[in-house]
Amino acid sequence: MTRKPTRPRSAAAALARLVAGNARFVAGTARFPTVQKEVLASLAKGQSPFATILGCSDSRVPPELIFDAGFGELFTVRVAGNVVLPAVAGTLQYAGVHLDTPLFVVLGHDRCGAVEAALAAKLHGVRQKSRIEVIIRSMLPGLAAVDRALPAEDRLHAAVEANVRWSMRRILESPEGRARLARGKTQLVGGVYELATGRVRFLR
Repeated sequence: MTRKPTRPRSAAAALARLVAGNARFVAGTARFPTVQKEVLASLAKGQSPFATILGCSDSRVPPELIFDAGFGELFTVRVAGNVVLPAVAGTLQYAGVHLDTPLFVVLGHDRCGAVEAALAAKLHGVRQKSRIEVIIRSMLPGLAAVDRALPAEDRLHAAVEANVRWSMRRILESPEGRARLARGKTQLVGGVYELATGRVRFLR
């Protein structure tokens, strides 16, 4: 009988599993998404993901595929621009309180359209439809230090990374985020997915 993979015991082990999975994905040796019926039956009884991923909704950045993760291994939250809006914050809180995932990852990606729109708003005052504006406004504080004098491609690259760090800061500043990190129960990391290569570059 095929068994579902065991859950890593620590955030460091969880991160190592993501790094190894992304390496398999890039190398073209991914093991998933094949799944046995026995695994699905086991997962129907409950979930115990080893990492929570806050990622962008972009169709080219599916976390389960790029980390070569199986059913039940990742708790994913996807929203344009990987922003921390109230419903997203509530979902992340659920992951921490009820699923007790040891690792949280904010995953951005290069050439992000939401980040491009936020830069257009910051630099040129471009406006979007009302609900998109909610997303853009939530991103702007994180782009404050992006140098407008940079060449356009470099500026977007810097903005993508700044936006990931801004979402990480929003999580870190939440009461539950501070408490879990202070107890050493959780690790929070940021990463940027490269569309052309499939590689995830984790931020330092």
